[in-house]
Amino acid sequence: MEYAFSDRYPSRRAFITGAASGFGRAICKELARDGWLLGVADMNRDALNMACGEFEVLGAKTLRFTLDVSDRQAYAAVAKDFLNSASGIDLLFNNAGVGDGGLFEEYSLDNWEWMIRVNQLSVVYGCHYFIPAFKKQRSGHILNTASLAAISCAPSMGAYNMTKAAVVAISETLYGELLDFNVRVSCILPSYFKTNIAGSARGGEQVKKMTQFFIDRSGLEATTVAQKVLNRAGKGKLYIILPQVGRKAWLWKRLAPTRFRKMVKEGFEAAAKKAR
Repeated sequence: MEYAFSDRYPSRRAFITGAASGFGRAICKELARDGWLLGVADMNRDALNMACGEFEVLGAKTLRFTLDVSDRQAYAAVAKDFLNSASGIDLLFNNAGVGDGGLFEEYSLDNWEWMIRVNQLSVVYGCHYFIPAFKKQRSGHILNTASLAAISCAPSMGAYNMTKAAVVAISETLYGELLDFNVRVSCILPSYFKTNIAGSARGGEQVKKMTQFFIDRSGLEATTVAQKVLNRAGKGKLYIILPQVGRKAWLWKRLAPTRFRKMVKEGFEAAAKKAR
């Protein structure tokens, strides 16, 4: 499958964080088949090397970066290295993130700050370091991975909900700022799908169990999400919400916000009982 992005950006240069597993890896595999140059960033060196080998077999050229996206100085150096090596950038995927949960007052402040650095500030860093190149080129596309959690804001997920809502706000802001520079922005808001995000949880075994419960019953594969995202982003969509239940949640929140809050609470509590 050749994507609209591959025709629109003949230089085919993409930088992807969290690229060695899950959604990031699925995105890279799709682009690899179209022969993209991939800046593959992940903090797991072994997984990174394995993933790059796979991408190269599929047709990509890769630039490998072992990167903790919460490290501002490290991100700056990696972004500079990629731009120098690739002579620019066409797609930026701010994808790396962690999932976790816990009651608001019980979730430690250290964990709050960790979540903000990884899920929120990493998006700020990526945009900050690459936007000057996009503006100079007057072309390109930024994709930021948020979550349906930014809409649903379920109980016991305060830190995660907040950081993903921030990603939506960042994306909306940049959409307006970059429009006149011919740089597009898309914000990805998926529900649970099959990734290893539960492995990063710090909130305890019950949080991991709950997260895995939602993942197992989602029925969504990372490859399917990647294909849908690339197709919709290629059409210039700002909000990419999936699956269908997510778009219904978006409408409920806009049309009946108080009732929606009660629905989310009741649904979360019912699911928690089943997951125990």
